[in-house]
Amino acid sequence: MTSQASAGSHRAAPVHVDPCDVTVLTALSAVADPVRVQLIRELAGSAEWTRSCGSFDVPVGKAALSHHFSVLRGAGLVEQRDEGPRRVNRLRREEFDARFPGLLALVLRDDHTG
Repeated sequence: MTSQASAGSHRAAPVHVDPCDVTVLTALSAVADPVRVQLIRELAGSAEWTRSCGSFDVPVGKAALSHHFSVLRGAGLVEQRDEGPRRVNRLRREEFDARFPGLLALVLRDDHTG
């Protein structure tokens, strides 16, 4: 695997967890937060590697947003890479679905009440 940190980057490359190594409790915890659900839904509706972290309209600051992405990476839901000054994202739909069939489809459904 190649290094994910770009040359001269001032931040560490993101650490990714393979969905095969994720417990069901970790997965459920990751999708239990409304901000993370919004991030997942927006990523699901976007082409891979087109959304930078700052492009999401969520009601949290940068530090909290970074934490939410860390949780999503830790659950095997999101992969990130640095492209110059931007960190871009992709939803690991196929990999996550292989590990937890149907869970992502439930999260993406727009029929929630309450």
